[in-house]
Amino acid sequence: MKMQTKFFCHRRPAPGRHLILFVKAPRLGRVKRRLAAEIGAVPAWQFHRQTTAAMLERLSDPRWRLWLAVTPDDVRGIAHVWPRARQAEPMGQGFGDLGCRMARAFNRLPPGPAVLIGSDIPDATADAIAQAFRALENHAAVLGPSPDGGYWLVGFRRRVAPFHPFRRVRWSSPHAFSDTLGNLGPLRVARAASLEDVDDGDSYRRWQQKKRGN
Repeated sequence: MKMQTKFFCHRRPAPGRHLILFVKAPRLGRVKRRLAAEIGAVPAWQFHRQTTAAMLERLSDPRWRLWLAVTPDDVRGIAHVWPRARQAEPMGQGFGDLGCRMARAFNRLPPGPAVLIGSDIPDATADAIAQAFRALENHAAVLGPSPDGGYWLVGFRRRVAPFHPFRRVRWSSPHAFSDTLGNLGPLRVARAASLEDVDDGDSYRRWQQKKRGN
Protein backbone atom coordinates (compact mmCIF):
# COMPACT_ATOMS: atom_id res chain seq x y z
CA MET A 1 0.00 0.00 0.00
CA LYS A 2 1.32 3.41 -0.94
CA MET A 3 0.57 6.44 1.13
CA GLN A 4 1.34 9.93 -0.06
CA THR A 5 2.38 11.62 3.17
CA LYS A 6 2.69 15.38 3.39
CA PHE A 7 4.80 15.04 6.47
CA PHE A 8 4.46 17.76 9.06
CA CYS A 9 1.83 19.89 7.30
CA HIS A 10 -0.49 21.65 9.74
CA ARG A 11 -3.38 24.09 9.76
CA ARG A 12 -3.71 25.24 13.35
CA PRO A 13 -0.84 26.88 15.26
CA ALA A 14 0.07 25.61 18.72
CA PRO A 15 3.67 26.22 19.75
CA GLY A 16 5.52 23.86 22.07
CA ARG A 17 6.76 20.33 22.32
CA HIS A 18 4.68 17.25 21.54
CA LEU A 19 5.12 13.70 22.84
CA ILE A 20 3.12 10.94 21.15
CA LEU A 21 2.59 7.65 22.99
CA PHE A 22 1.66 4.91 20.51
CA VAL A 23 -0.56 2.28 22.12
CA LYS A 24 -2.97 -0.54 21.36
CA ALA A 25 -6.34 -0.62 23.09
CA PRO A 26 -6.05 -3.10 26.01
CA ARG A 27 -8.06 -5.97 24.57
CA LEU A 28 -7.26 -9.45 25.83
CA GLY A 29 -5.73 -11.58 23.09
CA ARG A 30 -5.07 -8.62 20.78
CA VAL A 31 -2.06 -7.03 22.44
CA LYS A 32 1.57 -8.16 22.76
CA ARG A 33 0.93 -11.28 20.65
CA ARG A 34 4.59 -12.24 20.30
CA LEU A 35 4.97 -11.99 24.06
CA ALA A 36 1.67 -13.80 24.63
CA ALA A 37 2.87 -16.74 22.54
CA GLU A 38 5.59 -17.33 25.15
CA ILE A 39 4.10 -16.26 28.49
CA GLY A 40 0.37 -16.52 27.85
CA ALA A 41 -2.33 -14.07 26.78
CA VAL A 42 -3.34 -12.93 30.28
CA PRO A 43 0.16 -12.11 31.58
CA ALA A 44 0.95 -10.31 28.30
CA TRP A 45 -2.29 -8.31 28.58
CA GLN A 46 -1.50 -7.45 32.20
CA PHE A 47 1.99 -6.31 31.23
CA HIS A 48 0.52 -4.10 28.51
CA ARG A 49 -2.02 -2.50 30.85
CA GLN A 50 0.42 -1.96 33.71
CA THR A 51 3.32 -0.70 31.59
CA THR A 52 1.13 1.75 29.68
CA ALA A 53 -0.38 3.03 32.94
CA ALA A 54 3.09 3.55 34.41
CA MET A 55 4.33 5.33 31.28
CA LEU A 56 1.33 7.65 31.24
CA GLU A 57 2.04 8.48 34.87
CA ARG A 58 5.76 9.16 34.34
CA LEU A 59 5.45 10.99 31.04
CA SER A 60 2.62 13.38 31.91
CA ASP A 61 4.88 16.41 32.18
CA PRO A 62 4.39 20.16 31.78
CA ARG A 63 7.42 20.34 29.49
CA TRP A 64 5.41 18.90 26.59
CA ARG A 65 1.91 18.17 25.37
CA LEU A 66 1.12 14.46 25.62
CA TRP A 67 -0.83 12.74 22.85
CA LEU A 68 -2.21 9.20 23.09
CA ALA A 69 -2.38 7.60 19.65
CA VAL A 70 -4.59 4.51 19.92
CA THR A 71 -5.38 1.60 17.65
CA PRO A 72 -8.14 0.65 16.88
CA ASP A 73 -9.31 4.23 16.45
CA ASP A 74 -12.27 4.00 18.83
CA VAL A 75 -10.77 5.41 22.03
CA ARG A 76 -13.95 5.24 24.13
CA GLY A 77 -13.38 3.63 27.49
CA ILE A 78 -9.61 4.09 27.47
CA ALA A 79 -9.75 6.44 30.46
CA HIS A 80 -11.53 3.76 32.52
CA VAL A 81 -8.49 1.52 32.08
CA TRP A 82 -5.87 4.27 32.18
CA PRO A 83 -7.18 7.27 34.19
CA ARG A 84 -4.08 9.28 33.27
CA ALA A 85 -5.25 9.15 29.65
CA ARG A 86 -7.65 11.95 30.54
CA GLN A 87 -4.63 14.26 30.67
CA ALA A 88 -3.53 13.30 27.15
CA GLU A 89 -4.86 14.40 23.78
CA PRO A 90 -6.45 11.35 22.09
CA MET A 91 -6.04 10.46 18.43
CA GLY A 92 -6.69 7.35 16.35
CA GLN A 93 -3.76 5.82 14.49
CA GLY A 94 -5.81 5.06 11.37
CA PHE A 95 -5.06 2.42 8.76
CA GLY A 96 -1.86 1.09 7.21
CA ASP A 97 1.39 -0.40 8.43
CA LEU A 98 3.33 0.98 11.36
CA GLY A 99 5.18 3.52 9.22
CA CYS A 100 1.98 4.90 7.70
CA ARG A 101 0.38 5.24 11.12
CA MET A 102 3.42 6.92 12.65
CA ALA A 103 3.67 9.40 9.77
CA ARG A 104 -0.03 10.18 10.09
CA ALA A 105 0.35 10.88 13.82
CA PHE A 106 3.16 13.36 13.16
CA ASN A 107 1.12 14.98 10.39
CA ARG A 108 -1.79 15.67 12.72
CA LEU A 109 0.22 17.61 15.28
CA PRO A 110 0.37 21.38 15.63
CA PRO A 111 3.76 23.02 14.97
CA GLY A 112 6.64 22.33 17.32
CA PRO A 113 9.26 19.63 17.88
CA ALA A 114 7.69 16.18 18.22
CA VAL A 115 8.80 12.85 19.67
CA LEU A 116 7.01 9.49 19.33
CA ILE A 117 7.53 6.39 21.47
CA GLY A 118 5.87 3.02 21.93
CA SER A 119 4.03 1.93 25.06
CA ASP A 120 6.18 -1.14 25.79
CA ILE A 121 9.29 0.68 27.06
CA PRO A 122 9.26 0.18 30.86
CA ASP A 123 12.55 2.05 31.28
CA ALA A 124 11.43 5.22 29.46
CA THR A 125 11.56 8.23 31.75
CA ALA A 126 10.66 11.89 31.53
CA ASP A 127 14.38 12.71 31.72
CA ALA A 128 15.09 10.53 28.67
CA ILE A 129 12.32 12.29 26.75
CA ALA A 130 13.62 15.71 27.82
CA GLN A 131 17.09 14.76 26.57
CA ALA A 132 15.59 13.83 23.19
CA PHE A 133 13.90 17.21 22.95
CA ARG A 134 17.17 18.93 23.87
CA ALA A 135 18.88 17.03 21.05
CA LEU A 136 16.33 18.46 18.63
CA GLU A 137 17.50 21.97 19.46
CA ASN A 138 20.48 21.44 17.14
CA HIS A 139 19.54 18.31 15.17
CA ALA A 140 16.84 17.76 12.57
CA ALA A 141 15.87 14.36 13.97
CA VAL A 142 16.52 12.05 16.89
CA LEU A 143 16.40 8.25 17.10
CA GLY A 144 16.56 6.10 20.23
CA PRO A 145 18.07 2.72 19.31
CA SER A 146 17.03 -0.57 20.89
CA PRO A 147 19.29 -3.63 21.20
CA ASP A 148 17.31 -5.65 18.62
CA GLY A 149 18.15 -3.28 15.76
CA GLY A 150 14.95 -1.26 16.00
CA TYR A 151 14.25 1.92 17.92
CA TRP A 152 12.04 2.96 20.79
CA LEU A 153 11.96 6.70 20.04
CA VAL A 154 11.85 8.89 16.95
CA GLY A 155 11.51 12.65 16.82
CA PHE A 156 11.74 15.62 14.46
CA ARG A 157 12.42 19.32 14.94
CA ARG A 158 10.86 20.83 11.83
CA ARG A 159 7.74 20.39 9.76
CA VAL A 160 8.79 19.85 6.17
CA ALA A 161 6.99 18.28 3.22
CA PRO A 162 7.21 16.03 1.39
CA PHE A 163 9.16 13.80 3.75
CA HIS A 164 8.97 10.01 4.12
CA PRO A 165 11.10 8.83 7.05
CA PHE A 166 9.29 5.49 7.40
CA ARG A 167 9.08 4.38 3.77
CA ARG A 168 10.08 0.74 3.15
CA VAL A 169 11.28 0.23 6.71
CA ARG A 170 11.56 -3.45 7.62
CA TRP A 171 9.62 -3.37 10.86
CA SER A 172 10.16 -6.01 13.57
CA SER A 173 13.58 -6.78 12.11
CA PRO A 174 17.22 -5.93 12.91
CA HIS A 175 17.11 -3.42 10.03
CA ALA A 176 14.44 -1.00 11.26
CA PHE A 177 16.91 1.50 12.73
CA SER A 178 19.27 1.48 9.74
CA ASP A 179 16.38 1.65 7.24
CA THR A 180 14.94 4.72 8.96
CA LEU A 181 18.35 6.33 9.29
CA GLY A 182 18.87 5.79 5.56
CA ASN A 183 15.55 7.48 4.80
CA LEU A 184 16.69 10.56 6.70
CA GLY A 185 19.54 11.02 4.21
CA PRO A 186 21.60 14.16 4.80
CA LEU A 187 19.66 15.33 7.86
CA ARG A 188 21.59 15.75 11.07
CA VAL A 189 20.36 12.95 13.35
CA ALA A 190 21.01 12.65 17.09
CA ARG A 191 20.96 9.37 18.98
CA ALA A 192 19.04 9.14 22.23
CA ALA A 193 19.82 6.62 24.94
CA SER A 194 19.43 2.97 24.00
CA LEU A 195 16.44 1.30 25.69
CA GLU A 196 14.83 -2.10 25.22
CA ASP A 197 11.22 -2.61 24.20
CA VAL A 198 9.60 -5.66 25.76
CA ASP A 199 8.02 -7.64 22.94
CA ASP A 200 9.07 -11.25 23.46
CA GLY A 201 9.85 -13.73 26.20
CA ASP A 202 13.56 -12.98 26.38
CA SER A 203 13.12 -9.23 26.77
CA TYR A 204 10.31 -9.83 29.27
CA ARG A 205 12.55 -12.04 31.42
CA ARG A 206 15.39 -9.49 31.27
CA TRP A 207 12.95 -6.80 32.40
CA GLN A 208 11.70 -8.95 35.28
CA GLN A 209 15.27 -9.70 36.35
CA LYS A 210 16.10 -6.00 36.29
CA LYS A 211 13.03 -5.24 38.40
CA ARG A 212 14.06 -7.82 40.98
CA GLY A 213 17.56 -6.35 41.01
CA ASN A 214 16.17 -2.92 41.83
